[in-house]
Amino acid sequence: MTGTAGTAGTAAGAAFAAALPAGRWSRDDAVVDAHRLDRSGWRPPGRPLGVAFADGVDDVRAVLRTALAAGTPVTVRGAGTGLAGGAAAPDGAVILDVSGMNRIRELSVPDAVAVVEPGVITDDLDRAAREVGLSYSPDPASSAISTIGGNIATNAGGLRCAKYGVTRESVLGLDVVLADGELVSTGRRTVKGVAGYDLTGLFVGSEGTLGVVVGATLRLRPAPRRTVTLAAFFDSFGAAVDAVTAIMATGIVVAMAELLDGPTVRAVDAATGGGLAAAGQALLLVQTDGAGADDEADAVEAVLRGRARAVRRAADPAAAAELLAARRAALPALERIGRVLIEDIAVPRSQLARAAARITEISAATGVRIFTIAHAADGNLHPIIVVDGSDGTGSDGAADEIPADAWKAADLLFQTALDLGGTVTGEHGIGALKRRWLGAELGTANHSLQQRLRRLFDPTGILSPDRGL
Repeated sequence: MTGTAGTAGTAAGAAFAAALPAGRWSRDDAVVDAHRLDRSGWRPPGRPLGVAFADGVDDVRAVLRTALAAGTPVTVRGAGTGLAGGAAAPDGAVILDVSGMNRIRELSVPDAVAVVEPGVITDDLDRAAREVGLSYSPDPASSAISTIGGNIATNAGGLRCAKYGVTRESVLGLDVVLADGELVSTGRRTVKGVAGYDLTGLFVGSEGTLGVVVGATLRLRPAPRRTVTLAAFFDSFGAAVDAVTAIMATGIVVAMAELLDGPTVRAVDAATGGGLAAAGQALLLVQTDGAGADDEADAVEAVLRGRARAVRRAADPAAAAELLAARRAALPALERIGRVLIEDIAVPRSQLARAAARITEISAATGVRIFTIAHAADGNLHPIIVVDGSDGTGSDGAADEIPADAWKAADLLFQTALDLGGTVTGEHGIGALKRRWLGAELGTANHSLQQRLRRLFDPTGILSPDRGL
């Protein structure tokens, strides 16, 4: 691979500058620094070669052809909201920024599909769909700033995944540029279709290791006629988990069931000036939607009132947005405290209470501060480790080492997920930070097969090296 220093780096930089239109390539230190990291809290050593700004498919093809010829690694970036280090560019890499490819190409009401470029912001697509009576269901907590391409790369979940599933359930087809610059299209614009292998599903969640997504055909759904949001406060996280279990036992499929533990609620209060913690030690947000939203909310509320310290109900959008703001403010609130390492495990729903109790034990045993958020209806937990008060950068600009006790806590968290029949990542991906645990989940044969598949798509290994598999 080509590094950034010396004649080789200069020659590689000149090749990328020549391959792209004027103004689409930069090696300026400030530009590189603004694009080299994601939101994971991880800072790789070394320095990227430069940033390529793609405005269209031809730019992406040119970058990959040049990278292949030069043997230069490529890290694809959208908004940089990834939480596993997948978009944190390593030494000598070209950062391929596709955020400028942000056009909604088509919004079809009869077919209930949207055709978009990868840089489209998630909320912008949902907003455009709702203007014609439809909606885009995936709803990551970072939806106001995250891109569709990034969501596809990690198979992002989100707040509404309890009812509508993760990103893969909304992707019908993709346009992808492969490592050698070839453009391929997968899937279709019909909801049903089983011709050939499911390459669309393979690319979703591949974290930029198989190709670069340059277009997506997405499934839209009817916009819910109505939503009702409930906020319930509990004396303990475990009591809130038990309430979620009771809600699921009623047969109601809620659109959302988001759970914040006491430390997280207090952090949100400190950041926003709110007073949520005064109402309880854990906050559960439940939302129902559709024509039966009120009846379902009545049933959910009946369950909650028998278990919660207090319950608040919001039926109008403004009141609901105020309640949901606490959930969306959680990560920014923790980032104010220190350097965050956002873990992402999922367990069978029946094991959610055991996982939550184990997280508390791990925090006590290691002395590491862990704040827990959960998509409670599908067993996806985010134990967030806060290790210090820095941004991860030493005085010399080099990467700060992640403390040994934080790695120990992470080891125990991931082992807990596997012991309970779960996974080391429910929606954030493997990226750079979780590669050391992937083999334990996949097993030797499965892991080897996936590595061979990766080499088939990218024989020289220029796409997101040392990421994912």
